Amino acid sequence: MKRIRPAMAGLWAMNSVTQRLVLLTTLWVSLGLGMIAWFVVRTDEQQIQSTADARLASLLDAVVAATSFDPSSGPILTRSLADPEFERPLSGHYWQLTGPGGVQVTSRSLWDSRLNPPLHEPPEGVRARNMEGPRGEDLRVLERDVQIDSRFGRVPISVQVAFAREGTEDEIADLRSNVILAFALLGTGLVAVVALLVVWGLRPLRRTQQELAEVRQGRRLHIDVVAPREIAPLVTEIEALIEQNRATVERARNHVGNLAHALKTPIAVLRNALDVGDVPGAKAQSATLERLVQHHLRRARAGALAGTAGAESAPLAVAEALGTALRRLTAARGIQIRVVGDAEARVRADSQDLTEMLGNLMENACKYGSGRVGVRVSMVDAGHVAMTVEDDGPGLGEGEDGTALLRGVRLDEAKPGSGLGLAIVGDLASLYDGTLTLDRSARLGGLAARLELPGRLASEKYLGPD
Repeated sequence: MKRIRPAMAGLWAMNSVTQRLVLLTTLWVSLGLGMIAWFVVRTDEQQIQSTADARLASLLDAVVAATSFDPSSGPILTRSLADPEFERPLSGHYWQLTGPGGVQVTSRSLWDSRLNPPLHEPPEGVRARNMEGPRGEDLRVLERDVQIDSRFGRVPISVQVAFAREGTEDEIADLRSNVILAFALLGTGLVAVVALLVVWGLRPLRRTQQELAEVRQGRRLHIDVVAPREIAPLVTEIEALIEQNRATVERARNHVGNLAHALKTPIAVLRNALDVGDVPGAKAQSATLERLVQHHLRRARAGALAGTAGAESAPLAVAEALGTALRRLTAARGIQIRVVGDAEARVRADSQDLTEMLGNLMENACKYGSGRVGVRVSMVDAGHVAMTVEDDGPGLGEGEDGTALLRGVRLDEAKPGSGLGLAIVGDLASLYDGTLTLDRSARLGGLAARLELPGRLASEKYLGPD
C-alpha cells in the first residue's frame, strides 16, 4: 500500500488529528490566556503601585503639614507622625527635610544615613522616583518643594518621604504567581476538556475503522456505525465501496462460471476430435475455444469498467450496424431485420459493451425467429432509453422469462450455443444501472427483449454520470 506523505512539515507532519487539534488548542490557549494574564498582572501591578503611592502621598501631606522653619536650626517637624516606623532605625520608612543652604533634617529611622538630594524637577507638584536606601534596599520616594512662612519671609524647603518597596514588590510577586497559577490551571483544564471532546468526537471514526477491519477480516458484512452528520457521507461512501468490491468479486465468480460452462462442450468435442484424428474438427473447436476465451476476457473488462466512466453510445447506429452484419449471416434463411428508432438517443455505456448486449439480443432473435426481427430504439423518459428486440419465433412459455436469464440455461437444446447470451446481457445491463426484461411480442408474436439503459437525447447537455 502506498503511504501518503504529508505535504507540510512541522505541525501538519503529525498523522493524528487528535494530536493536531490538541496542539493547536494548547498554542491558542497559551497565547490567549498568556496575553490576558499579562494584562491582568500589569493592571493589578499599576493598581498596587497607585495604592502604595497614594498612601505615601498622604504621609507626605502629613510631613508637609508638620514642617516649619527655625532660623537657628533650620527645617523642623513640629509634631511626631502617627506611624511608629519613622522612629525605628532603618525600618524602611523615612522622611527628610532639606532647607536653604542644604541643611537637612531626617527621621530617626534614617539614623546616620541620608536620602539622595531632591531633583527639583519639575519645580512644582509631587515628584515620584525610585532610589537605593540605607541598607541597599529599593525605596519609593515622593518629594515636594514647599514655601514655609517665617519672620524672615517665605523659606523654600524640600520634603521627601520614602517607603521600602519590598512589601509592594512582595505583593506584586504574590499576585503574579497566583495569576499565573490560576491561568495555568485554567489553560490545562481547557486543553484537557478539548482533548476529551476531540477523543469523544472522533469515536465514530475509530468505530468505523474497527468495523472496516472486521469487514476486511470477513467477520462482518456491513458497517453499522451510526455516524454524525459531518462524517456520514464518508461512511456512506465506504459502505458503497464495500458493496462495489463485493459486486466485483461476484462478477468475477460469474465470469469464471460462464467461462467454465462455455468451455465444457468445446473441450469435450475437441477431445473426441483428437481421439479420432479429426484435424479439421479439432481446429474448429480450437477456434471456438479461442473465441470464448476472448469473449469472456472482454466481459471481465466490461465488468471492471462498466458504470465508472462517462462514455456514451448511439444505440440506433449500433443496432443498424449489427443489423447489416446479421442480414449477411442470415441471408440463406431469409431473415428480415428492421431497425427503427430515435437517432438522437444516447445511452451511458461503452460502445463495445452496447454492441455486445444488442448483438446477443439480435443474434438470439435471428436464431429463434422464423423470418422477421424488429429492433426499436426509443426514449422512455428524460433519463432512460429503451431498446426492444422482437422476433416472430415461438417465444417463451409461461414462467420461462426468469429461467432464460440464468447462466448456462438453454430452453431449446436443439439450437447451438452455451446458454450464456441473455445472462451476460442482464449482467452488463445491471452494471450500467439498466434492466433487461423478457416478454411476448405483441407485434410479431415471438420474444420481446427490452433493454433499458440510462441515457438522454443528443440535443441535451451531458453532465457526466450522476
